[in-house]
Amino acid sequence: MKIFITGATGFVGTYLSGRYLEKGWHVQATGTSPEHALSGRENFEYISVDTTEKGEWQLAVKDADAIVNLAGRNIFNFWTQDYKSRIYDSRILTTRNLVDALDPGRDVTLLSASAAGYYGSRGDDVLAESASPGDDFLARVCVDWEAEALKAGQKGARVALMRFGVVMGKGGGALAKMMPAFKFFMGGPLGSGMHWFPWLHLDDLTAATIFLLQKENADGAFNFCAPNAVRYREFSRTLGQVLHRPSFMKTPAFLLKLITGEMGAAMLSSQRTDSGKLKEAGFSFRYPTLDGALREIIR
Repeated sequence: MKIFITGATGFVGTYLSGRYLEKGWHVQATGTSPEHALSGRENFEYISVDTTEKGEWQLAVKDADAIVNLAGRNIFNFWTQDYKSRIYDSRILTTRNLVDALDPGRDVTLLSASAAGYYGSRGDDVLAESASPGDDFLARVCVDWEAEALKAGQKGARVALMRFGVVMGKGGGALAKMMPAFKFFMGGPLGSGMHWFPWLHLDDLTAATIFLLQKENADGAFNFCAPNAVRYREFSRTLGQVLHRPSFMKTPAFLLKLITGEMGAAMLSSQRTDSGKLKEAGFSFRYPTLDGALREIIR
């Protein structure tokens, strides 16, 4: 299988690229970094390019059996109006350019990233994929992002939308940003800690992409979140236990918002996601519980 990946130099994209190569697949990867960690590997090609701009890179899309669309500016930054525009454009324009590059009627699969932020902050509501979208900034980004991806269906592509929770794995991602505070005895809940925290082990994310790529009748939106959602205070307590550190240092909501602005409010949003659609399709999670996932990552 020939896979084309956007956003391939990020934490998730680099890991996926490596796992796809292990399966014997050919990987064409794009990113804005000058080099890729896997450059030089057999069956791996890297194109350093800004995919929000049209260009020759789109010719490579035409040869792909499947596309995994991960491109998007990191949301963990202070959200000025300029940075919000970059968050939006990096996702919408890249996806639009991908779809424009597809030849009509060709048998191709598009797995396009989205996020649990699609639902907005929904308190204790259980959120299956059929739940309505929210109306905050990240929700609007996700709605437009998904709409661009779904246009590939008009050209005959099979489209699956991956609504990621917080992805956790070794050597990077959100967990790498959280752990130092706990290691220095300063870890704890954000705000009240009562908001629901959708999460997923990187190995399960990878396995789920492979599952969807190979399952020919799977399409539409899928919550890429572990089946056992937890409140943030439980996440903090479990991480503290695994690290053998206390987890009582709360960060008050007003302070988080004061320091990080609108992005801080997004970190306090609550999404109690349900991963039933993946399970109904036949996917099995290797790490369904938070304790087991954290212990595997941190051991």
